[in-house]
Amino acid sequence: MNLDLFKTRRSIRRYRAEPIPLALIGTLLEAANWAPSAHNRQPWRFCVVTDPVAKERLAHAMANRLRVDLEADGVSDAVIAADTHRSIARITGAPVVIVLCLSMTDMDRYPDEQRAANEWLMAVQSTAMAGQNLLLAAHMAGLGACWLCAPLFCPEIVRAALDLPMDWQPQSLITLGYADETREKERQPVEKMIVWR
Repeated sequence: MNLDLFKTRRSIRRYRAEPIPLALIGTLLEAANWAPSAHNRQPWRFCVVTDPVAKERLAHAMANRLRVDLEADGVSDAVIAADTHRSIARITGAPVVIVLCLSMTDMDRYPDEQRAANEWLMAVQSTAMAGQNLLLAAHMAGLGACWLCAPLFCPEIVRAALDLPMDWQPQSLITLGYADETREKERQPVEKMIVWR
């Protein structure tokens, strides 16, 4: 088996200004939609952001929340300025931003807290698998992409900035574009991660 698809995928954060054809975005989302999911309920939802004004609104809303959090942590003004600037640039510099969300609408409901929490976790795992499908499909298509977990720290900000339905829980942003950088990264030997029984 050839592992090149997996070994050559990298998290790309800088993109050329070249737009991605809408048909290709649709193909990536179709690939994401074929991920496995708990009970086959497909809890993932996608908000595709290509409009520069919407990207700016989202980026600045998230950066403002980041600033508040860093100020509360006692971080220096210089670090706050650098972090918020980088956050804005990563979102606005991508031709496409896909906000990956989950919805519990079609998942099972349980009266007890433990099973309800497990059901939510199954939806999170399912949504993450859709995101991985999307990342691999983007790489196969010659695109760069990066998974950003920042929405977990401000889901209500993301939902409001993009006017998302209330049942959509933002899990990540996936930035997409034609790469304007190359990156190399190593992995620890897989043998270190395995226990055989």
